Amino acid sequence: MTAIDATKMSPAEWELMRIIWTKNGASSTEVIKLMQQKRAWTESTIKTLLRRLVNKKILKTVKDGRKFIYHPTVGEKEAMDENVTELFDHLCNMKKGKVVIELLSKLELSRSDIKELQRILEQKSKTAPEMVKCDCLPEGMKNECC
Repeated sequence: MTAIDATKMSPAEWELMRIIWTKNGASSTEVIKLMQQKRAWTESTIKTLLRRLVNKKILKTVKDGRKFIYHPTVGEKEAMDENVTELFDHLCNMKKGKVVIELLSKLELSRSDIKELQRILEQKSKTAPEMVKCDCLPEGMKNECC
């Protein structure tokens, strides 16, 4: 997969991409049919979103007879990681832990996910500082943010 900026996708585009990632490529007819089972979107809305994703180079098209098949140019995990990283880059370092805690309290997680989180947290606790430094202001300035 190429280095595409997946942070430029709108929430609606994410909806379409989830279908295309799951199907590992799909025709516009297939995407329209599946998307309309999830949302009350018109065919023209879905085609517009597909065209935008192609213009952003997040999708590529391959002609298959009389139809076009849409294929992702960025992997789902890569896109998710890129978006989460960008979001967390904007947060105060000192507050990131609280955001993760709040998120975890709201998410439905599998037992295997929980075990993996526990393993990672156990490892991180061995070298974790007592307190994470705030990075909202330049170092050395009085910081009342946190």
